[in-house]
Amino acid sequence: MSFVKINVKPDTLDDENRGFAQRPLEQPLFLNSVPKSGSHLLRNIVRMFVPVEDQYQAEFIQHHFLQRHIAAFEPSRNRLSWGHLFFMEPSRAALAGVRHILLVRDPYDWVLARARFVLSNEFNAPGLEHLKEPGASVEAILNLMIEGTRPMLAPLDITYHFNAIAWLGNGAHLMRYEELIGALRDLQGERADAYFGALFQACGIVRPDDWLDRVRIGSDPRQSGTARENLTGVAAKIPSELPERQKRMVDSAAPGLRSALGYA
Repeated sequence: MSFVKINVKPDTLDDENRGFAQRPLEQPLFLNSVPKSGSHLLRNIVRMFVPVEDQYQAEFIQHHFLQRHIAAFEPSRNRLSWGHLFFMEPSRAALAGVRHILLVRDPYDWVLARARFVLSNEFNAPGLEHLKEPGASVEAILNLMIEGTRPMLAPLDITYHFNAIAWLGNGAHLMRYEELIGALRDLQGERADAYFGALFQACGIVRPDDWLDRVRIGSDPRQSGTARENLTGVAAKIPSELPERQKRMVDSAAPGLRSALGYA
């Protein structure tokens, strides 16, 4: 069986966290996300508001090894954990009684973000090495991000259905990556104040007076090995906007998806 390997530099957020007074959670909290939707960014911000000893840091929890990490959701521990959990009965049962944040990204931009990551040195998967060769077709790469290839890359429609759409109406608090970025760009403004106020409430976090400092530290791109500016070895020229042909492919592969997530 082939395995995807992701190489990410460690951050210093545990040490940064200990520089602030921390308050334990009163309920377990799980940060769920569509992969490549700002998962590390959200995780790093929220980590600044939860005691390090209450953070389940083993790895990003995913559906195929959920049982290995079921302790992350123990009601007696009130831990913060994170991952990419498909909506399935075992996942739904595991998250019963857990505060659940669901982060998504505009599928058009997600295709581009996925392409950049797959082409980077931080991502290694047997069978996809040819994508990193000089002269590889950018259009073909973008198409592959939409269509997927088993077992390394799930198709866009399956990824979004099980990681996002199926969770809607099942207790998850929906967040959009673009709105998070917008709030971070204007941290001193009313928009950010309202945005993070709603996020803290959904997470069960009592907002401290020094919340701005914590958000700035957690959102620092230098703390995220998967941030776009920290990816290495991306040789192909990935456009800043998804071409029209691929937009039509996304709409055909997952009709109504962007509308269901609030993007159209």
